[in-house]
Amino acid sequence: MEQLIVVKIGGNIIDDEAKLSSFLQSFSQIKEKKILVHGGGKIATTIGNKLGIESKYHNGRRITDVETLDLVTMVYGGLINKKIVARLQALQCNAIGLTGTDGNILAADKRLVGEVDFGYVGDVKKDGVNGFMLAQLLNTGLTPVLAPLTHDCEGTMLNTNADTIAQKIAEAMADIMPVKLVYCFEKKGLLSDVNDGASVIANINQVTYNDLKADGTISGGMIPKVENALAAVRTKVSRVIIGHADDLDDLIAGKTGTQIQ
Repeated sequence: MEQLIVVKIGGNIIDDEAKLSSFLQSFSQIKEKKILVHGGGKIATTIGNKLGIESKYHNGRRITDVETLDLVTMVYGGLINKKIVARLQALQCNAIGLTGTDGNILAADKRLVGEVDFGYVGDVKKDGVNGFMLAQLLNTGLTPVLAPLTHDCEGTMLNTNADTIAQKIAEAMADIMPVKLVYCFEKKGLLSDVNDGASVIANINQVTYNDLKADGTISGGMIPKVENALAAVRTKVSRVIIGHADDLDDLIAGKTGTQIQ
């Protein structure tokens, strides 16, 4: 059975023209069925500043008020998404740009207010991924490119973490076909020493993750990324890899990066 490769790229790639060009070249050449999930990068913040919309964060997560929701919908679902799709078309990869509203692909619940009110931020519903629709698109030869936006099924867009979207899509599609999930960022993998780019941790599981989190080796924005990866391997996702965007081919082949077990 043909496998599916789900790849997530973050803002550090999107914000760097050379890195993005190199990554898209590699991604376009993947022979298997593929889905790309992208983050937002700093572009929304830059455009927001020009429009007088202040960016607010809590622990690295964007707080999304009404104005910010309009901003990220325009930037993530429009500017960034369509630029990536256009670049892939130039590379003979027949991509289609989507948000969670399109084809009802991603339904989410507005996050409940706790210690912090994140505003219009969504958490993907249980069974909120329309795997059937994604499979139909893939079977016609299209490559879905997903922006980090979902909807609440009541007419409201929601800003949603791209790492989580990639995880949920991989899990849903694993019920249909074999899936590999690849998280691409600016490091060679999870590092045992943040000052040594070569200190890649080859394999990690729940036990080793707990230890590395406790001693501070894994911290900050890497915590949700690894937790998403661990959640994916607890389902039917066959392999989850975290590594550098420049190494996409080797990451897919399992030759480099950090393998999540």
